[in-house]
Amino acid sequence: MSENYFTSSISRQIWESKYRFHKGEEILDNTLEDSWWRVANTLAAVEPDNQKYWAERFFKLMQGFKFLPGGRILAGAGTEHRVTLFNCFVMGTIEDSLDGIFTALKEGAITMQAGGGVGYDFSTLRPSGSAAQTSANIASGPVSFMHIWDAMCATLVSTGNRRGAMMATLRCDHPDIEAFIDAKRDSRRLRHFNLSVLVSDEFMRAVREDADWPLVFPLAENEQSENQILRQWSAAKEPVPCKVHKVVSARELWDRLIHASYDVAEPGVLFIDRINAFNNLSYREQISVTNPCGEIPLPAYGACNLGSINLTQFIVQPFTNSASMNLDAIADAVIVAVRLLDNVIDASQFPLSQQKEQAQGSRRIGLGISGLADALIMLGIHYDSEAGRNSAAEWMRLICQSAYRCSIELARDKGVFPFFDAEKFLQSGFARALPREIREQIATHGLRNSHLLAIAPTGTISLLANNISSGIEPIFATRFHRKLRLADGNYESFEVEDYAAAMWRKLHPGEPLSSVFCEAQSLPPDAHLQMQAAIQAYVDNAISKTINIPADYAFNDYQLIYQNAYKLGLKGCTTYRPNPVTGAVLKALPDEESNVHCCSLERESA
Repeated sequence: MSENYFTSSISRQIWESKYRFHKGEEILDNTLEDSWWRVANTLAAVEPDNQKYWAERFFKLMQGFKFLPGGRILAGAGTEHRVTLFNCFVMGTIEDSLDGIFTALKEGAITMQAGGGVGYDFSTLRPSGSAAQTSANIASGPVSFMHIWDAMCATLVSTGNRRGAMMATLRCDHPDIEAFIDAKRDSRRLRHFNLSVLVSDEFMRAVREDADWPLVFPLAENEQSENQILRQWSAAKEPVPCKVHKVVSARELWDRLIHASYDVAEPGVLFIDRINAFNNLSYREQISVTNPCGEIPLPAYGACNLGSINLTQFIVQPFTNSASMNLDAIADAVIVAVRLLDNVIDASQFPLSQQKEQAQGSRRIGLGISGLADALIMLGIHYDSEAGRNSAAEWMRLICQSAYRCSIELARDKGVFPFFDAEKFLQSGFARALPREIREQIATHGLRNSHLLAIAPTGTISLLANNISSGIEPIFATRFHRKLRLADGNYESFEVEDYAAAMWRKLHPGEPLSSVFCEAQSLPPDAHLQMQAAIQAYVDNAISKTINIPADYAFNDYQLIYQNAYKLGLKGCTTYRPNPVTGAVLKALPDEESNVHCCSLERESA
């Protein structure tokens, strides 16, 4: 019975409200195992043969929360609802015209209504105050149009659909970048958006050198300007002529960005040149946006589905001197998980035909991990230690290489992904770092999936799995209050205990927690950066990670976090410092300091 799997009331509530299959008043998932079998049978049905065998393998993988399929998969597979099984979408390039803007708005609404979170790059919209292309009107700029998206998303949320999750990006050299940076200082504006600035290597050099920084926008066809330069622009494979609208101090613009992040937790930063340099499909894609939580950089109409290995379920003899990680079992789980996620591509519906074409052309998947912090604690390893980072890197390297080997075998069995070009693929930044043996196998047999790894925030599915630590985050707190949105739109507060802490107290009643129990607010920012950097080398998509910052943290120290993130080779950086503008869904118990992840339970992608 599913009762045996839940050890907390919030976990059962999440299953019942978000993932249990109802058809009207009729309950079709009587137990949690029914939910797992529903998913397993649906995804095994796309296999050309041995469907019963694969259904059993998929079920055993999910049983006991060893593997956590993305929320859209668990909620939608086998329900006959017209929903997508993909968590992450990036929409098409927004054409700089009224017709183009409202076409993009419509596509986003259709995608969110089907259950997908969406990302948009607004850099293609001309800056405020400039002449509109096809009329005598004056353009109002990208930030003004973002309010239309925000209202649309709020309307969908109010009708009872899945939470609205949107990412908006803008280039660091767009003339409206200052307005974009300051947009969320007003607590009433753009509440359904996550914002990120696309920061280029050239801009970081200008900041370092305290140089001038031109704010520019591409010239229209046949348009001329006396003051123009060449710049790489969103969705364009080659640099394009751009008019210089304004020149600012790079360092002052950077300070403005970091001050906004310090004050209201947004915008985040995406190091976009690094994202493109390490994209496996850099030979055919120019990326300028990610999904709402940042772990999946995608091209126009790109899509990706997610799932996570729950590391806590692979610990042998936890909290003993003989505790160890079962690496062989992880490698075996990865083989099944990659096949499961690959099957999602063929089993899923897509809101738009362009999304289906992109998903089936690249066959991107995002296999990640969750429960990292709890797993380290169960092994007696501190999160902020060389042993902790080395262990995390070892586990992620194993998952990465096992996933690529599995995808090679799937290519031999089912065929390569249609966009595959062996020579160009192997020249991409990430593929160049793969072991020689894997590269040789790719050259010979090809690959089933263009991308295989991503670290999602996994907040909801981690709570479902009895509150394991989320993704690669340290535990928020050993005990805290969590607000959960119910089906009627109201919130209920639950007292929640961390999975590892609950296990410790059961094994050691009356004893204080071990010294390896460290909470997010007690860690220095560098501990977060170093853990993200340790894992980044084995992730071909990206990592959703939030650095928790104490409210009294000095700004001069804070601004170094983003510079260090760039120096460490990260693809992006997001922080959260408690502030009066951003609401909180987590509340520590009275003896604990309050802090929160930037992506709420209703807005995350998994």
